[in-house]
Amino acid sequence: MKALNNLYIQNQNKISIHRIKKILREIWESVSGTDQDFTSGSLSKAILLLSVPMVLEMIMESIFAVVDIFFVSKLGADAIATVGITESLITIIYALGIGLSSATTALVARRIGEKENRKAANTAFQAIITGTTISIIIAIAGIIFARDLLRLMGASEVIVNDMWQYTAIMLGSNVLIMLLFIINAIFRSAGDAAISMRVLFLANGVNIVLDPCLIFGWGPFPELGVVGAATATSIGRGLAVIYQFYLLFRGKGRVKLILKDCLPDFKIIVDILKLSIGSTLQMLIATTSWIFLVRIIAKYGSDVVAGYTIGIRVIIFALLPSFGISNAAATLVGQNLGAKKPDRAERSVWFTSRVNFIFLGMLGATMIMFAEPIIMIFDDSEAIVRSGVLCLRIISYGFLFYGVGMVLIQSFNGAGDTVTPAYINLVCFWMIEIPLAYFLATRIGWKEEGVYYAIIIAETLMTITAAILFKRGKWKLKEV
Repeated sequence: MKALNNLYIQNQNKISIHRIKKILREIWESVSGTDQDFTSGSLSKAILLLSVPMVLEMIMESIFAVVDIFFVSKLGADAIATVGITESLITIIYALGIGLSSATTALVARRIGEKENRKAANTAFQAIITGTTISIIIAIAGIIFARDLLRLMGASEVIVNDMWQYTAIMLGSNVLIMLLFIINAIFRSAGDAAISMRVLFLANGVNIVLDPCLIFGWGPFPELGVVGAATATSIGRGLAVIYQFYLLFRGKGRVKLILKDCLPDFKIIVDILKLSIGSTLQMLIATTSWIFLVRIIAKYGSDVVAGYTIGIRVIIFALLPSFGISNAAATLVGQNLGAKKPDRAERSVWFTSRVNFIFLGMLGATMIMFAEPIIMIFDDSEAIVRSGVLCLRIISYGFLFYGVGMVLIQSFNGAGDTVTPAYINLVCFWMIEIPLAYFLATRIGWKEEGVYYAIIIAETLMTITAAILFKRGKWKLKEV
């Protein structure tokens, strides 16, 4: 009997080692690049192969925010507030970039699922043209009206007069943000998620090196203060975009551009704009709600805004990997609908939702327990730490719902149904979150704490509504 028990234990150990080796091989395959067909085979493997590089990509994206605020926090509350207020303005650009990338994901993934790689490449080029044109218009307005925008957001005169260049540079270089979003969406939706990951590794590496050099004047570099942070970020993003174009024309990905085919196709551009209206609206609704929230919080002083800015940057750092998992679901939905496999598309969404639910649940608990030491990494002044800890702890209570909600919303987008999430956001963020934040903050007297509670209430309602509508299954019938 003892010999049989020992044999059983040995067999179990061999099975465990085999499983670990298999998982490690699949992780290596996901980050090094894969030619896996995501419309067939193991669903869990498909999600793993897509999710790992997308999570790493989103971590790289979030590092931009954390690195900047880490170094800028050494310059004082006004510098931190400048970054926070500017970031709230740039969320509109993020909204447009994410909206266009969602439309790009739906169209490119569908063409890849149909095995029409040449049409996928043509769609990709039209998306690049569309995003570039829009961003040039924003850049001109952003540079000219930088001071006016800061004043409109309630910034102090010190920020408006002495730090407006940061805002001008960030808005003026928005084409880099736009192209990073759109081209990485092209790679992801084609199943080449590892390429998107490598692009942001490059951008972050440059930003991490240049940030302290240009902010503090290390070595031969000039001391530019908060303007140095904007300059470093723009240089990092610019080099990453150059690398993206190199990969599109000379790389070995599924989507490959050929110069002679790079001509405007207004029919496809119109299709992209039509699809992106819903996804852009949903992001604009969500992000402009944050602008209103910042405007409410700004009434309580620079220390509160600085604490909120640090807290939100940490939250963004925590949530962006979950967006990576959600993007994997969107790609699977688009490709499987293109391959006429709607049931497989739905299974992938619920599987991914469970993964994100568990991941963000554990992460939220960590944020709640260690909020103070996390905030003190960036600033140790009592007022800023108190405000940042309050923000981080309260919003972290909603992480469980955020995890499921992200996947469901992105899955609608991946199917090409961008209107449903727009309606959900309109109700939850504009009709509930903003009025509730104002009521709790000013009427009830909870100040910034009321704003944070309004955020988790609105996000929870968004998740519940999305789940009900997703179960109805109308998204499966969407043609793009």
